[in-house]
Amino acid sequence: MEDVPLAGGNTNAPVRRGEVVHRVAGPWTPTVHRLLAHLAARGLDWLPRPLGFDERGREVLTFLPGHVPSYPMGAEVWTAALLEQSARLLSAFHDATVDFDRDGAVWQQPAREPAEVICLNDFVPYNFVLDGDRITGVIDVDMASPGPRARDLAQLAYRLVPLAAPGNADLPDSPLDERRRRLAALVAAYGGPDVGTVLAWLAPLLEDAAVFADARGGRFREHARGYREDAAWVAANRAALSP
Repeated sequence: MEDVPLAGGNTNAPVRRGEVVHRVAGPWTPTVHRLLAHLAARGLDWLPRPLGFDERGREVLTFLPGHVPSYPMGAEVWTAALLEQSARLLSAFHDATVDFDRDGAVWQQPAREPAEVICLNDFVPYNFVLDGDRITGVIDVDMASPGPRARDLAQLAYRLVPLAAPGNADLPDSPLDERRRRLAALVAAYGGPDVGTVLAWLAPLLEDAAVFADARGGRFREHARGYREDAAWVAANRAALSP
């Protein structure tokens, strides 16, 4: 059966073969597969199911049908319904990982304290599978690692409120009042932590992203500069974004 390349996947070259996806694997992949099996057993049917490895050592996962948005994001990404659903799904994911057995786990991303749950570390719109403005699936779980709930929620807020400087080419500008309202709605739909805690995580999160982008060099240095500009904007407007 022919491999059909899928859009996205900057480093893992995903291809579709019938109703399954083959992606480049890493040392962390067995842990991620064990995590996905754990989540499936707890009823999280909107994530890929692990199917092992192929003849080339690539991981094999079930294909999730639907539309995966990319920049510039369409209007369906910015609805109140999607904002609140995304927070509920992230909360459900975190809750289901509390009792995941971490013994012998290998992660692509570092663990961060407090390691309350397993964080997705990339729970953002370009990893959502959509039917209209409804999230039917979430892909690219391989960045997962232990960490604090608020950090994962802060990353979602950054991309979906959004919480970025007006010059950010990917994330639309909007009045501060609207951003404050959307941030409050996102946090409320998740069910805690509070807005102040989420905002406090943004600066270290964006600095981590900037350091990672700088290390990749070339065009990614422009991304690093953007992350730091966004962090400065959040710091300057933190009071206005708080309830």
